[in-house]
Amino acid sequence: MATVITVTSGKGGVGKTTSSAAIGTGLAMRGHKTVIIDFDVGLRNLDLIMGCERRVVFDFVNVINGEANLSQALIKDKRIDNLFIFPTSQTRDKDALTMQGVEKVLTDLASQGFEYIVCDSPAGIEHGAITALYFADEAVIVTNPEVSSVRDSDRILGILASKSRRAVRGEAPVKEHLLITRFSPTRVERGEMLGIKDVQDILAIPLMGVIPESMAVLKASNTGTPVILDEQSEAGQAYKDAVGRFLGEQRPLRFLEMPKKGLFQKIFKVAAS
Repeated sequence: MATVITVTSGKGGVGKTTSSAAIGTGLAMRGHKTVIIDFDVGLRNLDLIMGCERRVVFDFVNVINGEANLSQALIKDKRIDNLFIFPTSQTRDKDALTMQGVEKVLTDLASQGFEYIVCDSPAGIEHGAITALYFADEAVIVTNPEVSSVRDSDRILGILASKSRRAVRGEAPVKEHLLITRFSPTRVERGEMLGIKDVQDILAIPLMGVIPESMAVLKASNTGTPVILDEQSEAGQAYKDAVGRFLGEQRPLRFLEMPKKGLFQKIFKVAAS
């Protein structure tokens, strides 16, 4: 039976699509047949992050409308076995994602043996986001360690608790995971962003991972490569750890401390003062 994972955020620009790409890729790297679906109709970005924009012929909305079938729209990743990308439309209206149409697509994907269906939700609470949240079995709440981002994430948790399919049917609640992105211990030290404990205290859901602020993320996005494939970067390693925790592994949190200054840095600092 397929598990639907909705990757969501209350605020835009927090790294949600980057996280969807990394999580989906990481699950496939662990041997799980995985598909990543772009729910952001009109603002399609997942195909760019995954480097398959030139291979898009049919999309999510085409399949919902019966204009194409799944095999025509699904794009198989060339790097990772078991990984597929399901792009959405850049030209249709967001209301094209009907509940009945999305449910049928998810059911058909499950019947094709997909273990994980990763839904890259739009930010906020517009139609596409509400639809992605409705069908979640598990949800990854992506937030930056900033007050506005955390506050908006708390609102998303309220929607999951009251308006998801599981909530409406009285089933077991959606399993929630917290993913903190763009974390900088230097900025925490200067009081410019919240600390990890501050975010956890506000949202009170299990911490899946902390992704450090890194130029590797921007580079990966610009080259169409999920950053989790960059094993030399701290961000790539942190996403691998996060996927491991999602799968039930115990892994220590890394990259949370300020880098220690070397001897020469200390000497120069003293000389400058």
